[in-house]
Amino acid sequence: MSLSVKDLQKAADEALSAIEGAPDLDALKQVKIEFIGDKSALAKASQSLGTLPQDERAEFGKVVGAQRSKVSSAFEARLLVLEAERDERALVEERVDVTLPGRKILKGGLHPLTILTNEISDLFIGLGYRVAEGPELESEWLNFDALNIPADHPARTMQDTFFVEPLDARLVMRTHTSPVQVRTMLENQPPIYVICPGRTYRADELDATHTPVFSQVEGLVVDRGITMADLKGTLDHFARAMFGPEVKTRLRPSFFPFTEPSAEVDFFFNGRWIEWGGCGMVNQKVLRSAGIDTDIYSGFAFGMGLERTLMVRHGITDMHDIVEGDLRFSQAFGLGAK
Repeated sequence: MSLSVKDLQKAADEALSAIEGAPDLDALKQVKIEFIGDKSALAKASQSLGTLPQDERAEFGKVVGAQRSKVSSAFEARLLVLEAERDERALVEERVDVTLPGRKILKGGLHPLTILTNEISDLFIGLGYRVAEGPELESEWLNFDALNIPADHPARTMQDTFFVEPLDARLVMRTHTSPVQVRTMLENQPPIYVICPGRTYRADELDATHTPVFSQVEGLVVDRGITMADLKGTLDHFARAMFGPEVKTRLRPSFFPFTEPSAEVDFFFNGRWIEWGGCGMVNQKVLRSAGIDTDIYSGFAFGMGLERTLMVRHGITDMHDIVEGDLRFSQAFGLGAK
């Protein structure tokens, strides 16, 4: 036989000693593998019964069975003890004092730029406009060509525009929300009254007044008999809603490929004139490229930066505060205040 009765007894005693000495459930698991598992001495003794002579097999089988039963019983008893100790520790360590005051969970809220966007959207919806949106990854044709921006225009260079590889796909991260205006004119017949809020992208470094990802809101009106007077009246109403009833606006002659005539919009706030955005009558080439009859319809467009509007309106001096997501900044607008 592979083990004598004496060896079998010794193996059982070693197993019992190891079981009794196991300090925790992980240690007991290892004891089971070593002393009770298929590779243990007791298991091998059981496996060797088939090799014994017939007259010795029954007697030695009884001894093996008795020792294995004793070891298994000891293991189960130790397992119950260690599980009870684990549960008792958990009750102490994981105890919850229900008499303690609750933890204050800050109320969530919208980012200040989103709040401003919603406010502007509500303002123009009240005037009969609708809100139009478009993709931020845009075709070069919609971002430039359809807006009468020529191929040699500086804005189309890699220094100002994020072109997306492969370059022959002619895709860019939109540099303004004006492509949404073109999409709207291509998909709808006048009269058209829309605003186009959204994120835009230009190759600028992040500093106190610039960011490579910024937000705009643009407006587009195409209808019969639209003039610069309609544009000025709309901008006056917009400015008063943003900065107060006493604010004044002025238009300074400028140039944009997609409007003619074009102007810069300034507003008088806190004792000084501040540049706000660009505007003008929609260039007839842009209208015709969208399939609109310029003998019947005319239109105006304008565009403002939301970060600039937010900064002036609330006295913010550093663009980092808006874009870096510091909760202390947002709390000033009500986020997490309750």
